[in-house]
Amino acid sequence: MNTYVWHGHVIKKLAVLVGCTALALAVTGTTAQAQAQARSGDLGRQTLAAGDGWASDGTGTSGGAAADAAHVYTVTTWAEFKAALKDGGTAPKIIQVKGTIDANAEGCDSFAVAGYDFDAYLQKYSPENWGYTKNLDAEPDDSPEGLRRASAANQDTVIKANIPANTTIVGLGEDAGFKGASLQIKAVDNVIVRNLTFESPLDCFPQWDPTDTSVGNWNSEYDSAVVYGSTHIWLDHNTFTDGDHPDSTLPTYFGRIFEQHDGELDIVKGADYVTASWNVFADHDKTILIGNSDSASTAAVDRGHLKVTFHHNLFSNLVERAPRVRFGQVDSYNNHFVAGDGYSYSYGIGMESQLVAEHNAFTLPAGVSAATVLKKWKEAPLTAADNYVNGAPTDLIAVHNAEIPAETLQSGAGWTPTLRTKVDSARAVPGIVDHRAGAGKVC
Repeated sequence: MNTYVWHGHVIKKLAVLVGCTALALAVTGTTAQAQAQARSGDLGRQTLAAGDGWASDGTGTSGGAAADAAHVYTVTTWAEFKAALKDGGTAPKIIQVKGTIDANAEGCDSFAVAGYDFDAYLQKYSPENWGYTKNLDAEPDDSPEGLRRASAANQDTVIKANIPANTTIVGLGEDAGFKGASLQIKAVDNVIVRNLTFESPLDCFPQWDPTDTSVGNWNSEYDSAVVYGSTHIWLDHNTFTDGDHPDSTLPTYFGRIFEQHDGELDIVKGADYVTASWNVFADHDKTILIGNSDSASTAAVDRGHLKVTFHHNLFSNLVERAPRVRFGQVDSYNNHFVAGDGYSYSYGIGMESQLVAEHNAFTLPAGVSAATVLKKWKEAPLTAADNYVNGAPTDLIAVHNAEIPAETLQSGAGWTPTLRTKVDSARAVPGIVDHRAGAGKVC
């Protein structure tokens, strides 16, 4: 049992192994209600156990577990959720989400500024009229692009929610979550997000970029969750999905899909000490980005940071980025990857990344080679050991190098993870993870 002091009160941390994950219950010495809630398994009072991934390093991650009664909220609307986030500043708080909260309940038309006309936008910037050599950045405010920018700014203000330090956000029951929302965990410390289903936000106003590829592209904003320059973040037993709006339902303009999704989770701008455990990431294209650029300015911020652990997550029917890594020391173990239609790769090996991928299971359909599990973007050694593909032990690096010699990968990430709780047999991972990961299955 460990003790520490919070606001002058002794707090005891009791490590508890409950079913599928190790937990710690924070019990203040002065709050009888908090003690009773912790003993009863109240999710809001649970904290990350010692040794459970990078988020347990140093001060650990307790979120709002020490909140007093005045800073425990139950919310059912987006307005209530945002008000709870603002109340009390950075004092420990627990926000309990009841039911599904829609951040875009009024629809895309509610964000459009006067004069915005999508048909006019398509007419002016069609390849026949505009070409492919110049982007739209210099377009004036009263142009179709300028009106799109203003409309997009309105959506940005509404659907983004800034999460303060020392906060736990937890779903009540099996059907709690968010639609069309983007949680911004930005420049703060000590946040927990658990037992929530996130349906990816739809960008109502994607931008056409004629210069993105030789035939242009639609580019969108908004991730379900962004960890931006923040530390000690625990994301556990959540489900991330495109829900009722998968890419297959999106229209095509100028011969390119009208892309309205960005990522499910981004960890960027010097973020550090993050653990993502027992989540489901499903039915998405560009899923998780760790480090968002190779540029010198980004390297100056990210180098030495982006320490992230992924364990016991289910990655199902994704195209790519599970995750794509730059710079970070990323430990990925005991995850199950299930490939579907359109699969491109799982792990993206990027600039100065130090990925350790061990004891994972991959389920690939006929015709998809294990060589595609890894994708080399930059020269960066990795460790990949004791991984199983379709039930058979597979050396992912050797298979990749044999089939894709133009992208030869080097073995040896240069570090050994120590912040792990129980490591399950890779052969057993599908049966464990598929039945116990995701929202509604938290212990």
